Amino acid sequence: MTDLTWLETAPLADLMARAAAARDAAFGRNVSYSRKVFIPLTKLCRDVCHYCTFAQRPKRGHAAYLTADEVLAIAKAGEAAGCTEALFTLGDKPELRYRAAGDELASLGHQTTISYLRAMCALVLKETSLLPHVNPGVMSAEEIAGLREVSASQGIMLESTSERLCQPGGVHYGSPDKVPAVRLETLRLAGELAVPFTTGILIGIGESRAERVDALVAIRDLHARYGHIQEVIVQNFRAKPDTKLANADEPDLADLLWTIAAARLILPADVHVQAPPNLSPGVYQQLIGAGIDDWGGVSPVTPDHVNPEAPWPHLEALGLRTAEMDKILVPRLPVYPAWAADTGRWLHPKVATRVMQMADAEGWARDDEWAPGLTFAPRPGVVMLSKVDPELERIVERASGGERLREAEIVRLFGARDVDYERVITVADELRKAVSGDTVRYVVNRNINYTNICYYRCKFCAFSKGKTHEALRGTPYDLEMSEIVRRSQEAWDRGATEVCLQGGIHPDYTGETYIAICKAIKAAIPGMHIHAFSPLEVTQGAATLGLSLTDFLARLKDAGLGTLPGTAAEILDNEIRAIICPDKINTQQWVDVARAAHALGLRTTSTIMYGHLEKPLNWARHLLVLRDLQAETGGFTEFVPLPFVHMEAPMYLRGMARKGPTLREAILMHAVARLALHPLITNIQTSWVKMGPEGAAMCLNAGANDMGGTLMNESISRAAGTQHGQEFPPEAMEQLIGSLVRNPLQRDTLYRPVGNERRVVSFSAAELAPIVQTPPRKVMAE
Repeated sequence: MTDLTWLETAPLADLMARAAAARDAAFGRNVSYSRKVFIPLTKLCRDVCHYCTFAQRPKRGHAAYLTADEVLAIAKAGEAAGCTEALFTLGDKPELRYRAAGDELASLGHQTTISYLRAMCALVLKETSLLPHVNPGVMSAEEIAGLREVSASQGIMLESTSERLCQPGGVHYGSPDKVPAVRLETLRLAGELAVPFTTGILIGIGESRAERVDALVAIRDLHARYGHIQEVIVQNFRAKPDTKLANADEPDLADLLWTIAAARLILPADVHVQAPPNLSPGVYQQLIGAGIDDWGGVSPVTPDHVNPEAPWPHLEALGLRTAEMDKILVPRLPVYPAWAADTGRWLHPKVATRVMQMADAEGWARDDEWAPGLTFAPRPGVVMLSKVDPELERIVERASGGERLREAEIVRLFGARDVDYERVITVADELRKAVSGDTVRYVVNRNINYTNICYYRCKFCAFSKGKTHEALRGTPYDLEMSEIVRRSQEAWDRGATEVCLQGGIHPDYTGETYIAICKAIKAAIPGMHIHAFSPLEVTQGAATLGLSLTDFLARLKDAGLGTLPGTAAEILDNEIRAIICPDKINTQQWVDVARAAHALGLRTTSTIMYGHLEKPLNWARHLLVLRDLQAETGGFTEFVPLPFVHMEAPMYLRGMARKGPTLREAILMHAVARLALHPLITNIQTSWVKMGPEGAAMCLNAGANDMGGTLMNESISRAAGTQHGQEFPPEAMEQLIGSLVRNPLQRDTLYRPVGNERRVVSFSAAELAPIVQTPPRKVMAE
């Protein structure tokens, strides 16, 4: 073992500086906390720790355990207050000491406290949105495994590895569950069973500094073996009345700071170090200076039942004190991001679903109620810091100069919060203004989805239907050519310059189908621009005719195709595509279609669908694929971020996806794209149908310069659950743009201003005629 005796003689200031540097290297500017509600399931305990006021004896006329109704009432109060964690606190196996405990458990239908705890966790999981975290004391492997099915994380305070404290006169004398070997065995079993685990040490109870180091080393070694220790709490003893240590000296601040710093330097870099803020009021900044990166649980609803004399700080005050140390207060779940990133290993499937739905892309807790497609008004976050991270500033400067960023640099931009976030969107908007001025463009167009029948089974798609699946959120259809032409003519009559055509991959379609669609529209409306066929449709069409991509695209161009939508991209990273669309074209095939189109003079858009199960690293890879291809071909007209709309998406309903991006992530996608793609892709578009008008406006102040199309008949996002309508007409477009003191400009697909005739027609459009969804038939066109 490495000699750690130097820790005891090192100057405290030097030790704290080293610990703070180690913390910063591991976790950057973030200091986390969990918004939780405390549920004291029972205050009976078979142990008699000499400092504890939580444990009580049975009292005649008083229940030994909270009832299910009482548990649920506390949990729902926490849920209403925005909590994400239900922390179950309880004594250790009271039924082994008190007959009253055993009798009451029997009346509740349980033999053990942990059996009842498991039932209450299951109840909270079922009836609320909270994630249970349990601290039930010493457990067997069977008990840990049972609780793993109904909790996101578990914990036991090691407190100390000192055997002396268990001898007569020691604080743990008479407490069988405080024997170090017994508690270490619980920690070991949790590691074997892959349970995200919390532990910690209690200082000032008679142990020496050397014994604290021994305890931290024991924790370190267990984590090195199993990787399951999420956090280590450094808790300072508080003397309490009516205990044997009521008059004992409490550890002073220097002792606490030394222990925090020692813990940070002894423990592996991925283990979080926590100090409870309510036990050290007034010195929060010094705790951060010693190396903590987490405040633990803070409850807006319930007191700290273990230390009821120590009230929780208000979150605003905690955020301000954290900001004074140039740190950002970040909400977390009971399972930390590193463990949430591998739910298959660390969490039971039912719990994993809840964690994914409550997490953002980095694995922290979602920090607002907004989601794409909802009409919930987006609210910007509060800025508490004044100084931008120098490393982020360097990345922003490189991007502004047009340099190609590295993956890790783009990931850092996506992680921006507080003042760093403000800096990213400010610079992105400055770039927008330098490139595009104060003009915001939009196109009057119509979406025509010619079929919703598709033989692919993409896990994110709520639009496509199988031929025989008429009950799946709508009836399958396959439009007659006459209906496609009718809708195109109606769009032209309402001022449109573009029809955007995409659909499912119908098993009866061939490349001739797509060629025939172009010919029919052009024959009827020669002036209409046809923006059609994703790289998936192009790949399928070429394959059915035995043509190369280039030859098929050339035939489409001759038939009247003007440009291609860069959809079917989702995430251009095969690691993610293998999960969400394994039978679809891969990243290289998507790039091949775009490259071939660009070589023929067919320009394309580029897109990303984000906010489901991918991470910022996947976003970075996607952006670099687009940037590199644009550097080669120059064929992309714009980049369109498409936030995942979760409500009806199959993979969300199956528990495989998040609730779309958070508002911060959605705004950052536009801003970071402006930076990462500069100066190669000059137009960044925001999707009103997914972001909503208010969200789109926020994006226009964060680097976006284009509002996309009026659409007339949006159906794909609506199938997924968006509530933002089918059409955003020119009057509404220009009103929104004007409210931002920007200049609206109606454009065509290739970003040229439209003529006055088209503009006038678009502002006097008649109501849309009812659409006709032609039922499926054998073959659509030759």
